[in-house]
Amino acid sequence: MAKKIIYYEDAVHDDFAGNNIRAKTVPADFPFAIRNPFWLILEFELYRLIATPLVWLIGKLGFGLKSKNRKALRGLRGTGYFLYGNHTQGMMDAYTPTLVSFPRHAHIVTGPEAVSVPVLRRLVQLLGGIPLPGTVHGYRPFSEALHLRIRQKRTVAIYPEAHIWPWYTGIRPFPDGSFSYPVRENVPVVAYVTTYRQRRIFKQLWPCMTVTLSEPFYPDPTLPPRAARKKLRDEVYGFMCRVSSAPGNYAYYEYRERRQKNAGWHSS
Repeated sequence: MAKKIIYYEDAVHDDFAGNNIRAKTVPADFPFAIRNPFWLILEFELYRLIATPLVWLIGKLGFGLKSKNRKALRGLRGTGYFLYGNHTQGMMDAYTPTLVSFPRHAHIVTGPEAVSVPVLRRLVQLLGGIPLPGTVHGYRPFSEALHLRIRQKRTVAIYPEAHIWPWYTGIRPFPDGSFSYPVRENVPVVAYVTTYRQRRIFKQLWPCMTVTLSEPFYPDPTLPPRAARKKLRDEVYGFMCRVSSAPGNYAYYEYRERRQKNAGWHSS
């Protein structure tokens, strides 16, 4: 079967999520962290009793999900931490932090499109989504929400590549801005990389997933904040590149650079 070919122009800004959601600006008064007791009860029931087992079944049966080096998280039981991953899935990237962090509650920093559909906005929040603010004034309550989740010893997951490239086997360049959060909170960072395995049977279906976790990286207290966040970024990026470039990462789609307008989907 011929592989789908995706042509791209900009490895940093091109997005192939294909959800066609028109993102709305997240205002400064958005409830980034809801503390209503009834909300907390509903959050627990939906996240732990319904979503977590359902996500486990989807991961195992639908994607043959395997994880490597989860033992790296054992030493982090007494603290919250940030989890950074490559962004190659839509639905599964929303679920993977929950699976690898279990039994810890995982939150995910999302783009504004995740809360732009009124009916789904509260569901996204109940399942752990924290959207990026759309205004300067929104960064204070957003940062306070991250601080709260870390102090609750939860996981906060970030996709520094920002845009979804389905089934992509490389690591795209990303800035160090999001690494200011673990530096400010002075907590560890764990990187994870999703790679792909071709199925042994039903090879015409999508490939299976393997998630490999790094050992924890820690902010360097001897460096100024800007230098410390760059060091964390470089450590995470280096780990991601090493894992993604190892033999056996199966390319379900083929990505080709094209320096002209109207990049998009094509089949060979």
